Amino acid sequence: MHVDVGDAILRLAQETGAPSLVVVGTGKNVGKTVAMRAIYRAAVARGIAPGLTSIGRDGEAIDVGDAQSKPRLFLRAGTALATARDVLPASPASEMLELSLLQTAAGRLAYARVRSDAHYELVGPPTASGLREAIDTLLHHAPYAIVDGAVDRIAALAGGRDAVVVACGASASPTIDEAVSDVRALVARLSIARYDGREEALRIEGALTPSRATQLIREGEKRAIVVRDPTQIALSGRGALHALERLRVRCEREIRIVAVTVASIGRDRTFEPRMFAHEVASATGVPTFDVYASERAA
Repeated sequence: MHVDVGDAILRLAQETGAPSLVVVGTGKNVGKTVAMRAIYRAAVARGIAPGLTSIGRDGEAIDVGDAQSKPRLFLRAGTALATARDVLPASPASEMLELSLLQTAAGRLAYARVRSDAHYELVGPPTASGLREAIDTLLHHAPYAIVDGAVDRIAALAGGRDAVVVACGASASPTIDEAVSDVRALVARLSIARYDGREEALRIEGALTPSRATQLIREGEKRAIVVRDPTQIALSGRGALHALERLRVRCEREIRIVAVTVASIGRDRTFEPRMFAHEVASATGVPTFDVYASERAA
């Protein structure tokens, strides 16, 4: 089904009442930034001047991690952003909104507004608490916030009003089956239901680790296993699926996933696009989109 993927995802997120949307990935080069930019363009097309930030670095010409070329980030006038002060372009000038005490990998975090269409870099705070602060501050300056995030930095989103999109792709897994298993496990982990307080519970302080999960399964634990938030479940892949099928894991603070995106072309391999999208949609039960093909999986 051919769709404007950015607009479709934005609509799903807004239907939840969420004022912000965070895109996370199952690995590197899985289309996370492509999805974020599609959502940004859709917001601008609707007349929304959103706020943007990144948990890492986005918009640079060369990836600092692997020296590969990357598409530049082109922002429209009116957009607010949270980025390192030192990477703001000298020309055209931006309107400085606030200077934060938070530090990024490239210096102090600044909040600015784009005054003329231009290319920008996003270098945001590297911590979960910093990300929470950046989102909340952006929402003082913009009606909506869009974030290029990371799974291991979204603990601060738990219990909040943010919507989450999960990106998966061929670059992160050697086969379709493994890619589907990985994203199914991640979605299942992040979608753990909130503890309702009525069941007998075993509360886990800290993380639910593979060894602790194995022990609880071996002991035949029937109580609800309650963690603070889904990011405290330190399980992945088939191990996570195995544990979540056998234990009644619940959380105190939920995370809301509204969509999954797929990238069938990786640097080392390619999956058949429609088969991959269909398998991911079937496995996760979440609206699934191929950003590159502009399609929604059946």
